[in-house]
Amino acid sequence: MTSNAEGLDIRVVGGGVIGLTSAVALAEDGHRVRVLSRDAAGGTTSAVAGGLCWPYRIQPYERAVAWSVRSFQVLTALAERPAETGARMVTGTMTATTGGADDGLAAWYDAVPGLRRARAAELPEGCASGWRARTPLVDMPTHLRYLEQRLTAAGGTVERREVTSLEEAGAAADVVVNCSGLGARALVPDPDVHPVQGQLVVVENPGIEEWSVSADAGASDTTYLLPQPYGLVLGGTARENAWSREPDPAVAAAIVARAARRFPELARARVLAHKVGLRPARPAVRLTAERLSGGMPCVHNYGHGGAGVTVAWGCADEVLRMVREVREVRG
Repeated sequence: MTSNAEGLDIRVVGGGVIGLTSAVALAEDGHRVRVLSRDAAGGTTSAVAGGLCWPYRIQPYERAVAWSVRSFQVLTALAERPAETGARMVTGTMTATTGGADDGLAAWYDAVPGLRRARAAELPEGCASGWRARTPLVDMPTHLRYLEQRLTAAGGTVERREVTSLEEAGAAADVVVNCSGLGARALVPDPDVHPVQGQLVVVENPGIEEWSVSADAGASDTTYLLPQPYGLVLGGTARENAWSREPDPAVAAAIVARAARRFPELARARVLAHKVGLRPARPAVRLTAERLSGGMPCVHNYGHGGAGVTVAWGCADEVLRMVREVREVRG
């Protein structure tokens, strides 16, 4: 990213992975950036995410794949410093219980180095098809801390406060960037934004080194195993319009049971944590620029569903492009 001596004053609303990544891109381009977030990064939905770099529950596919490829490239480079960045390269299998691949992701399959069709012997019982790939797997709490530190190093700041309106957030700035996730439902307001609840269980890892995911399109229950430094993440659920952040013991038991059908030793694994996150879903990601009621330029970047870390850097590139256009108009 190049330095910009004519940087703008920018307020980024939202301190999850989308907001922090956008803020880093802007600050490293020479802009004066302040992130406004009600919650600490560790308290956002991003901190609960499993962290696999793979497009999931996000539209439109064509743009999402392009954003994902860009993020894949960045996260692959960051994986050279896993302890610092939280990103690692891990081999795994993406499967489906119904036949056929999702043609909407064809460009993603073409872009991932070394990705190939899984052989029958590599598929879990009951799965009809799948893909084998080595992809970034991100320890989200570590990655969010890394992004905050990188933002600070670039001269940006983070302010913990609730934002009640975009106009108020940008009152003393040149541009406001709205990365408020689920909060955009009330803040914009945008009634198309809604939660897709995800519950997971973290257990002691008995030695599983590869990730494994079975997630049929539109299914409310999924099966995934993601080996993270802090434990093995078992999931999961995708419940549309469910607002509760409280773990359901029955759901947790079902999650462990599904995982144990693949690895029986998981039925006896010690549970380390139960987590619930609300994915900020929308029929399509909103990544557009407009002027607010008072004339303030605003770039919207929200509605990424279950693919926040997967598309964050690609979306940040588009935010940066839109902000540069604002600067050119200002002259």
